[in-house]
Amino acid sequence: MINVGILGSTGYAGQQLVWLLNSHKNVNIAFLSSNSYAGDPYSKVYKNYNGFLQNVCINMHDVEDKLDEIDVLFLALPHGKSFHVTQKALEKGVKVIDLGADYRIKSKEIYEQWYKVDHECSELLKDSVYGLPELKRESIKNASLIANPGCYPTASILALAPLLKNKLVNPKSIIIDAKSGVSGAGRSASIANLYTECNDSIKAYSVACHRHTPEIEQELSDIYGDDLKLIFTPHLVPMNRGILSICYADLIKDISQEELYEIYKDFYKDEFFVKVIEDMPETRYVSGSNMCHIGLRIDKRTGRVIVGSVIDNLIKGAAGQAVQNMNLMFDLPENMGLDFPAMVP
Repeated sequence: MINVGILGSTGYAGQQLVWLLNSHKNVNIAFLSSNSYAGDPYSKVYKNYNGFLQNVCINMHDVEDKLDEIDVLFLALPHGKSFHVTQKALEKGVKVIDLGADYRIKSKEIYEQWYKVDHECSELLKDSVYGLPELKRESIKNASLIANPGCYPTASILALAPLLKNKLVNPKSIIIDAKSGVSGAGRSASIANLYTECNDSIKAYSVACHRHTPEIEQELSDIYGDDLKLIFTPHLVPMNRGILSICYADLIKDISQEELYEIYKDFYKDEFFVKVIEDMPETRYVSGSNMCHIGLRIDKRTGRVIVGSVIDNLIKGAAGQAVQNMNLMFDLPENMGLDFPAMVP
């Protein structure tokens, strides 16, 4: 059994992680940490766990005393909050999977520029592995510190990787227009996320300054083999979960839609969680699953390609991908505990 601890277990991503790991046949949940609910039974915070989980939430300070009891520590904390506990866990030989942003950006300076906090563990950045299994599988298997990708980057990178790997588009022309459900904003109270503020409305936010921009640029630059800059605009839509990422780019090669589909299908032919589909994808067909659906169209009139990618932001965009990474790190089947389709109403 893999003994796990989860910090930030009562946030949306943390709860989704608990839900997945509670049903994983090779996992024992050793402890659940939550400063907001320390001392409360987890099943009191989320009543769906009545009869399934007996854990009482502990606070951050108690976590350090329990690191010897676990094999892997999951962090579902806001950025800037993971530094101390990550160091302590790694010193004890505990693997760390961080669902936050603290180890995704390889440059300390770029991280501090976009996240506005000092990076207190920059010496760990060289050893952290960006945990997008479809592109980093072999590195993940041997890693001790995984930087779990952001939700928008997961959908967008998977959508664009085949184009950039095969040098099919002008990288300067890339535009990502993405939309997310409200759970992507987290569980903390915020006026902007109140029902009456979100319902019957759609809005762009963090235009030209969203913190996932350098993460997407970093990983796509690595795929392309040269630095690139792109436009990324996120939107908030009135649904609980799901991300739709529509990516646009100028083609630099004369290629048919059928030929491009073959390139995508070959690129992802061995991937359980990525499906290249003929229709343009819809969030409802991946909701509640670790799947990513990708569809594409070529606009011959303008010479542009349009790629659509959908994921569940809390599963493939967070907790599910973290479990996928854990499976790789402990030499388990990659889809263990995740091999189920979306639940369609």
